[in-house]
Formats: sequence, structure tokens, C-alpha cells
Amino acid sequence: MNGQQMPVRVDGRLEEPLSRWLWLVKWLLLIPHYIVLFFLGIAFAVLTVVAFFAILVTGRYPRSIFEFNLGFLRWAWRVAFYGYGALATDRYPPFTLRDVPDYPARLHIDYPERLSRGLVLVKWWLLAIPHYLVVALFVGGGIGGDEDGWDLPGLVGVLVLIAAVALLFTTHYLRTVFDFVMGMHRWTLRVAGYAFLMTDRYPPFRLDMGGAEPVSEPENIAVNAQGR
Repeated sequence: MNGQQMPVRVDGRLEEPLSRWLWLVKWLLLIPHYIVLFFLGIAFAVLTVVAFFAILVTGRYPRSIFEFNLGFLRWAWRVAFYGYGALATDRYPPFTLRDVPDYPARLHIDYPERLSRGLVLVKWWLLAIPHYLVVALFVGGGIGGDEDGWDLPGLVGVLVLIAAVALLFTTHYLRTVFDFVMGMHRWTLRVAGYAFLMTDRYPPFRLDMGGAEPVSEPENIAVNAQGR
């Protein structure tokens, strides 16, 4: 029995040793990426709308749009991994939409040959609401109105800050923090793949921690059964 892979797979490799001070200026170093991602994000939003109508009519996600949108998510994930989403590498992220096999942060989403035309109407808002609540806890969000509201930090931001302070004083990245941060990013990116219509596979309510994408659950069960 072969385990079924998740259609959205997220990997991150903690690269040590890390500079104890570089994280203080990564916001400055990443400005060119932020500018490029801003414009790519506009194109991503427009093309996702185009994909929505294409799926609604044909049941297919246009391949060229899928590859561009996947490239945008890959780029954003590499920037987050280098920057304040993880601070887990000092290797500057490349300016490319393509997969970079030797970069420590990677994202893959299987191209769906067919997608449900009915599901596309509800999955990105109604069905994904429970996951949005969890993701908001991970990444933070605003509370209150525009005038008297405030932003609450997410768990990712708090844990990365703890890791950065520990790195500053000890030169070591707390491994348990890294594993937990990766689990939250993996959950978030699985939700992104579903909400942006790139898969019909509903994301599991499961925190798969660690840098490497875990072996699928059915395969784990089969291996355990054989071990007995």
C-alpha cells in the first residue's frame, strides 16, 4: 500500500551556522524582493480571478497561470524563510519563479488535471473559514476598528523573535522553535493552495512539524502494520 502524498508540499532546511547579527538588517536587504513581490502579487490576484472563471467554465486550471501562481508562492516562501518568517538561512533568496532544488526552502503543488466546477464557488471562502481562523492565530491580525484597533502578533512572529534573540546571544537556532514554525508555515501554505483554487484536496487540521514534508499518513499506517 503506497501512501498518498499531499498535493501541497512544503520543505525547509535549517542552515547552520547562522550569523548572530545578520537578522537585524535582513529587512533592508529584502527591500528589492518586497518591491518585486508587490507587483507579482497584483498579477497573482488578477490571474487567480481569471483561473476562477476558467475552472467554473471548463473544470481546469490554465496550466500557464498555475505555473506563474505557483512561482509567486515559491518566491514568497523563500523570502519568508530567509526573512522574518523563519530566519532559518542566511542564503539570499534568488529572483526567480522557478523551483531552486538546492535552496533550503521549497514549495511544490501538484498540477490538478481536473477541478470541481461547483466547489470553486465555495471552497475559497465558506469551506476555508475554519482554516482562516487558525492561520490568523499563526500570522496575527488586527483587532478593533480602524481608529482604536491594534495588531496582535502571530505565533510565528513571536517564536521567530525568540529564535532571533537566542541566536544573537548563543549563535544557535532553537531547533524546537524551528520545527514548530515550519509546522505553522506548512499549514498556512496548504490552506493557500486550497484557497487559491490550486487543489480540491481539503487541508488537514494537523500541525506537521519539522523541516521535511512528512510521510503521508496512510503510508505510516502501512509501515507500522508491516512492522508488527
